[in-house]
Amino acid sequence: MNNKNERIPVDPELHRRVLDLIKFKGGGYNEDSVVDIIENALKILTDVKDTGDVRVIQTAVRELRYAYRLFAPYAQHRKVTIFGSARTNSSKQEYQQAVDFGQKIVKAGFMVITGAGPGIMQAGMEGAGPENSFGVNIRLPWEQSANPVIREDKKLITFKYFFTRKLIFIRHSDAIVLFPGGFGTMDEGYEAITLMQTGKSQLMPLVLVDKPGGTYWKTWDKNIREHLLRDGLISPDDLNLYRITDNADEAVKIVARFYRNFHSTRFVKDLFIIRLKHAPTDTALEAINEDFGDINNGPPIKRIEATPEERDDNDQLGLQRIAFEFNRRDYGRLRQMVDVLNSL
Repeated sequence: MNNKNERIPVDPELHRRVLDLIKFKGGGYNEDSVVDIIENALKILTDVKDTGDVRVIQTAVRELRYAYRLFAPYAQHRKVTIFGSARTNSSKQEYQQAVDFGQKIVKAGFMVITGAGPGIMQAGMEGAGPENSFGVNIRLPWEQSANPVIREDKKLITFKYFFTRKLIFIRHSDAIVLFPGGFGTMDEGYEAITLMQTGKSQLMPLVLVDKPGGTYWKTWDKNIREHLLRDGLISPDDLNLYRITDNADEAVKIVARFYRNFHSTRFVKDLFIIRLKHAPTDTALEAINEDFGDINNGPPIKRIEATPEERDDNDQLGLQRIAFEFNRRDYGRLRQMVDVLNSL
């Protein structure tokens, strides 16, 4: 156990017994956190009476544990989630476009995640191939059995609840690409934008793909601009959080370009750290400070070494870093900064 970070237990005897239980099990990763999970699970005995509520907790924990285990061996591979209608048949342009995108995004070095159903989901997996695909399925009484591409693959998981399924999509995605779809596609797209807008997920490319000459997402974008933006319900900079194209090659370029130099971000207390393959020069850093001073609440943006708090991110310790006191509000502007860093 990490005594430095160990919290003071409310019930020392219970805490001791849980520690003994973990020792009996043989120990493992993140023991402090597991102790907390077990102690909170025991509180359910007195805090949650309704059986249905307890089953939600029980199922969510079980599904999340299994999903994290399934994805763990592939943690170093960047992944793109493809959303779109389950009702799009193989004769549609959108279907063939999703096949094309799946093939080309794998060639660009990414794996693919879909909801494992038919339609656009199957098309993306056909393009990517089962060896490069993950299926994150949902139990429904209709239309959502796993497609034949992923049905027999070990990288398939079926969820009972949408909220745990969506968490896994966001947690393991490095980009999200949406083809035309129904309520589910809209829900997943809006959630992705909301999480990035509020800083609850890492920034990532969000690409909305129309069929060639199509207007599905263009019409959606027009509604965003004429209602949400015009009425002041979103910021103009929020429009930077997504891109629209009707070309599969361009969609691949948008995703790949985002990771040309940018790697990831992390908060360490008040310091916002951007990890990069190549650090900006003094001249470039001066220009960035001038152009993005509006989102910085502290001293000028500067290059830094890896912080002690990042010691758990061993695979990222060799990366370059810049850091500043981000205002934690203007993520659309931050998305613009990433584009600038990728253009250096």
